[in-house]
Parts: sequence; structure tokens; C-alpha cells
Amino acid sequence: MNEIGALLGSGKEADVHVYGDHALKLYKSPGVKAPTFREAANLAVVERLGLPAPHVYAAGRHDGRWGIVMDRAPGASFGSRIKAEGLQPVLAEMVQLQLRLHAVPGTGLASLKDRLTANIRKTPEIGSALRETLLRQLAARREQDRVCHGDFHPWNIHGAGDQAIILDWLDACCGDPLADACRSYLLMLHAMPEAAHIYLEIYAGQSGHPAGEILAWLPLVAAARLTEGVDRERDQLLLLAASGSA
Repeated sequence: MNEIGALLGSGKEADVHVYGDHALKLYKSPGVKAPTFREAANLAVVERLGLPAPHVYAAGRHDGRWGIVMDRAPGASFGSRIKAEGLQPVLAEMVQLQLRLHAVPGTGLASLKDRLTANIRKTPEIGSALRETLLRQLAARREQDRVCHGDFHPWNIHGAGDQAIILDWLDACCGDPLADACRSYLLMLHAMPEAAHIYLEIYAGQSGHPAGEILAWLPLVAAARLTEGVDRERDQLLLLAASGSA
């Protein structure tokens, strides 16, 4: 058993520490057990698919918290690289990575439509009429089977070129790539709107899908995100969710 080493990074849900030659992702809440094993299982699936993700070695308790032992990410995040290299080249590289995921069947991952449905159902802020409208729209969408990361943004990708690794696979699903692209757009929209719009333009150009097809998912993805406790985005998310009733 290795000692928990220096802090490598910290997010809303977890901290990542040096752990011998590996990294240890520790969820902040001591009671967070199910997400630990869900992310470990997702990492095992994407490892089998040959996707650029850390290999997972163990899941268990460490110093009173649940965590995952995995490969340590190489290099700087794409978010840091943007500051040095500019938006266009780094976001183009990011889109190429995402399209690599979207080309692969996500057998073994949870359904993206099921995940969105569950989250929209437990979003009280949007009201019952809008909720039912959005759920009908979601149910009408064709089921697809591509790998969708669910949290794909510049700070969850490290390294460059062939050495790039995608982190944070807790929300990985199997579904429509355009929903995953829309989620990436939404994740960037509040904090860095210019990057969000450039990303959307690049993804549309490289995927061959018009931006309008991607943004058609926006009311559904925004309504589902309201369950994530992102208070600073609440007003914007409510407006985007309400646009689904138009």
C-alpha cells in the first residue's frame, strides 16, 4: 500500500493525489461509494475499447474516503495549453479526440437517454409541463450506441498528440454523439463562451453535422444539468431548458 502523496488536482467532486507511480482519485465525500465503482467500471470498459484513458488498477477505501488507483495523466491540461497556444489549435485537437470516441460502440456503458431521462425527472425547477414536454422529445429520439464521455472539456484532457489522455469517466454513457458534443458546448458556455462557440464550429465542420443539429439537444442537456448543483449557471440553464417548449 502506497502513501497518499501530493495533490495533483482538485475538482467539485474529487481530489487527485500522487500514489506511488500512479494517481489516486479520492472522492471528497466519505460516503461516495457507488460513483467510485461506476467510474472504475467505465474505465475498464474504455480500456478494453482501446480509448485514450487511464488504466484502472484498484477501487477501494483510502484514509476514510473512496477512491480509484489509475495511471497518472501526462503533461498539462488542454485548458492550460489554450492559454499558451490559443483556442483554435487546441480545440481542434480536442474535437479530434472526441470524434475518436464517437466512432466506437459503447458496449458495456449505461444508456445516455436513460441518464438524461432520470436527471430531467428529478429537476423540480423546470415545472411539470416543461418536464413532460422535454421527456417526450427525448423519448422520440433514436437510440444510438456510440461512446459518449459526458464531461468532455479542456480541463479533463491532458498531454498532447498521441500521448493525450482523457480523464473523469464517471458520466460516460452509450448514446448519440451529438448529445455529447452539446454537453461539451454547454460545459464551456458559462465559463468561456468564446471557446464554446469555436468548439461548436469546429465540431460541426469536422463531424459533418450542422451546428443546429447539435444545439437541438441543448434544452434536454441543460435541464439535466440543473440537477448538478451548479448555482452560478442556474438562470442560464433555466432559459436554455425553457427553449425546448418553443
